[in-house]
Amino acid sequence: MILAAPLGLVSNANAQDALERVKSAGTLSVGTETAFAPFDFIDETGAHVGLNVDVFEEIGKEMGVTINWVTLPWDGVLPGLEAGQFDMVAGPATITKARVERYRFLTPVAEATVALLKKAGDDTIQKPEDIAGKLAGAGKATAQLAQLQAYGETLPEPIETREYVGFNEAYADLAAGRIVAVANSLPNIAFVAEQQPSVFEVVLPPFGQQSYFGFIGSKRPEDQSLLDAVNDALLKIKADGRMGEMQEKWFGQSFDTPDEAPTPKV
Repeated sequence: MILAAPLGLVSNANAQDALERVKSAGTLSVGTETAFAPFDFIDETGAHVGLNVDVFEEIGKEMGVTINWVTLPWDGVLPGLEAGQFDMVAGPATITKARVERYRFLTPVAEATVALLKKAGDDTIQKPEDIAGKLAGAGKATAQLAQLQAYGETLPEPIETREYVGFNEAYADLAAGRIVAVANSLPNIAFVAEQQPSVFEVVLPPFGQQSYFGFIGSKRPEDQSLLDAVNDALLKIKADGRMGEMQEKWFGQSFDTPDEAPTPKV
């Protein structure tokens, strides 16, 4: 069951160490969106599924707590963290220069390099630069949108970009022919193309800088003990092979990711 934590639940407990509070309550409250397959989405049965769900289930086992999911559109997730609506963010989010200045990223959980998804059979787009002069989409307030816009500035003809509250809406517009491509991280669009091969195709190679996805917490001193504990659980899950098995399940491949969030290039 998805429960929303009352506004201010975390911020009002600032005087208390976050790990102590979570252990005492027996619950880790995690903010996310559910329109970012295969990390986080609602399947055809209405169940909340994805890599995030599986990974946090394992984190809960390691820490001896249950996971309380708080879901909202992506452009409200990071503000929700700052407002104290939950303990941390699943997302995951691309590790970027701007974000590492403001938030703490835990050990990366997957590669996040950006690529393009096109409509199946669209021979006008054979490589990324073929979107010059055309209309492409991405999620609002995402690193993928920022990279798409930056990439468009390097092309002979400027591109137009359309912003979407969720990537599912972008994929729907692509299928309907209202845009020519969607920019998202390669693992995400590879999953979409695999699920609907008659509708979508991946445009290779990726056009973005190599980057990684990570879970997010605040930089508040009182939150660091909790984030340390979650990070330790993640490293254990990586080391014993559980992370690779879950990546294989959701992406069809595993990723070699660094143990610490690297200095971002984007």
